[in-house]
Amino acid sequence: MSRHNKILPATLTAASFVVATLAAVFFTATPSHAGGFEPASWLAETPPQPKVLLVRDATIWTSGPQGRLDHADLLVRQGKIAAVGRHLSAPRGALIIDAGGKHITAGLIDCHSHTAIEGGTNEGTHITTAEVRIEDVLNPDAIDIYRQLAGGLTAANILHGSANSIGGQNAVIKLRWGATAGELVLAGAPPGIKFALGENPKQSNWDDLDELRYPQTRPGVEQSIRERFTAAHDYQRAWKDYRAGREGSRIPPRRDLQLEALVQVLAGERLVHAHSYRADEILMLIRLADEFGFTVASFQHVLEGYKVADEIAAHGAGASTFSDWWAYKFEVIDAIPYNGSLMADRGVVVSFNSDDNELARRLNLEAAKAVRYGGTSESEALKFVTLNPAIQLKVDDRIGSLEKGKDADFVIWSGHPLSTYSLAEQTWIDGRKYFDREQDLASREAIAEERAALLAKVNEESEGSSDAVDGEEGEEATPSDAEEEEETEAGESSAEPPSTDPPPSATALDIAFRGLKDVLTGASKENR
Repeated sequence: MSRHNKILPATLTAASFVVATLAAVFFTATPSHAGGFEPASWLAETPPQPKVLLVRDATIWTSGPQGRLDHADLLVRQGKIAAVGRHLSAPRGALIIDAGGKHITAGLIDCHSHTAIEGGTNEGTHITTAEVRIEDVLNPDAIDIYRQLAGGLTAANILHGSANSIGGQNAVIKLRWGATAGELVLAGAPPGIKFALGENPKQSNWDDLDELRYPQTRPGVEQSIRERFTAAHDYQRAWKDYRAGREGSRIPPRRDLQLEALVQVLAGERLVHAHSYRADEILMLIRLADEFGFTVASFQHVLEGYKVADEIAAHGAGASTFSDWWAYKFEVIDAIPYNGSLMADRGVVVSFNSDDNELARRLNLEAAKAVRYGGTSESEALKFVTLNPAIQLKVDDRIGSLEKGKDADFVIWSGHPLSTYSLAEQTWIDGRKYFDREQDLASREAIAEERAALLAKVNEESEGSSDAVDGEEGEEATPSDAEEEEETEAGESSAEPPSTDPPPSATALDIAFRGLKDVLTGASKENR
């Protein structure tokens, strides 16, 4: 993914103008309803939460102590798992789903995602940007949320990019399609922060020489992290001295949001998720963390983790890796598809992540690769995308497995969850059905009809506006037949192209519809 988006496509710019104009016209011209217009009415409705839900006769992969259960039931009460087992009963009025022949798993979790970030993944202007927060720029309207629900994903760790040795603060979310940005955030999830090692923070592949900054080497990356933690330690001590009323500490230290985030790391209150590839750099950060007294929560990508698996396990860090990515840049030259299984065999808590909006739609198939490469059992491989990422994010008391008392985040699959032939038929979060494949397929015809109606409206308004303009011009002057013949004889070479500017009499709505038509039909030559 590119680090720089300096030039927006013309089509996007035009579309943004049209949408903004339509919104302005709508808000100024549309009568209010029930005391005023409520933007929340544009959001998808929150799915209902049945008081009691019973899913019967399925093969249930609990990813917990019960393992895999055949012909079993899942009982949910008010969004929480009440029981998992055979021959469960539900009170009268409960919603009952017959899942005979189906499979049920815990909702899938992506421990490395950049989905739903509005305005850029990286704040790459400085080597340390611990003060910026992904939670501030979540976009709940990102269509990838819905698409990933269709693949069984229910939660994700939304990370800052890897342009900095110490990047921004993360956000752990649930994919509650239709919710507000604040409602996406998983309440109670420990805060985290993104670190990065290697080629990205040292700007190995940056093309713009005018944007080069310190550091430009791997040792420089280590020193940039060390310097900031030294400063955070001094900042922490200054505040302790001030609060203790020690001599010379009567004035409070100047508040520093960047250092406050790092003080939280030192105190064990903020988790470090470190982008990494090479074994030597993984060991470097482990030693630095041990020196400053904190534990790395997860090494991200960690494609040479198999070389130092024992050291990662001893440190207590998790490893959130790719299933089989390699050869996309030089520092991944030693990557192998057996990496995940080898680290798991050495006692490391391993997860497979996507780092990609598209790949996040099929994390179940990524988990299956651990069976193919390394011989990991099916149940343990499934944990790579359920329980293990929850452990790495310190939310395994809430999600990641189907156990009594946990959130009712689960997926009903058409078949074996690790099969390429299986589809996510229903995806539930907090006991609410956020995706239903049958309903999705049924709604596509209605959506197509609505789109056609909107396009027809655009054409109608645009043609009406053109007719009105032609009429006004005709009233001003009607050329005679002789004049028309003279213009024709003059030849097309001397004729000026027709103006694309809107006529003076055109309304804002006319202009908006004209622009929307250009964007949707591709008629605007400037945007081709």
